[in-house]
Amino acid sequence: MSKRLVAIAAAVLVSALAAAQTTKKENPMPDMDMSGHDMSDMSASEMRDMPGVGNDGSAHAMHSMEHRHMDMGPHMKMTTLRELRPGDQEKADQVLAAAQTTAEKYKDYRAAVADGYKIFLPNLPQKQYHFTNYWYGFEAGMRFNPEHPTSLLYEKNGEDYKLIGVMYTAPKNTDWNELDKRIPLSIAQWHAHVNMCVAPKEKRQEAWGPNPKFGLAGSISTKADCEAAGGRFIPQIFGWMVHVYPYEQKPEEIWSVERQAGHVD
Repeated sequence: MSKRLVAIAAAVLVSALAAAQTTKKENPMPDMDMSGHDMSDMSASEMRDMPGVGNDGSAHAMHSMEHRHMDMGPHMKMTTLRELRPGDQEKADQVLAAAQTTAEKYKDYRAAVADGYKIFLPNLPQKQYHFTNYWYGFEAGMRFNPEHPTSLLYEKNGEDYKLIGVMYTAPKNTDWNELDKRIPLSIAQWHAHVNMCVAPKEKRQEAWGPNPKFGLAGSISTKADCEAAGGRFIPQIFGWMVHVYPYEQKPEEIWSVERQAGHVD
């Protein structure tokens, strides 16, 4: 896949997302609002002022996700666990095996970068850094390939990065039965970030600090309250996501719900 084709695909994603927000229509693509932007050298403040990023709330969403504990509150929704059915464990084991193979391939973050993964918000201190492959995110909007996780999760280790997990994505409008086909809902719980109120420009400072009103850490979580405050309500800011931690030994840690939420501290 040439860089030009990847760039074209990313541009298509951005255009589709913009159209979806304008028409309030669900988008069948991966719904990752940061798609198509190379943010590798940008600071958090630059991100907030970037056209199409600061305005759609994705930069602040990521900041909120990294610095606040979402504790499954009004800004996060998760799939519920289903009863274990025949074949579920085997299917989950196949996904885990693919995640383990991918993790070994990209233990060195430089190999990930060479294969098209880009670090999201590198200058913003985070518990987990997402290295995202936007072409794989595009692919995930159409089909599930466990060998192509949308993002790789790394912890900062001095000047280096330590790979700890992978993240798979699905479009916002994916129903739970489709999520179940990708990774059984008896094994894993997918999560989504919801009910985000984007601050108007004159109230942007109220989206930051210890007691924010806006954003995924904000006290505002309904459309009515958001509109009353002059904000713009986004029912769901990204698509569905699920983390897999392939180096863990216990199932509850491999598919950890707490750790998925914990990355937003």
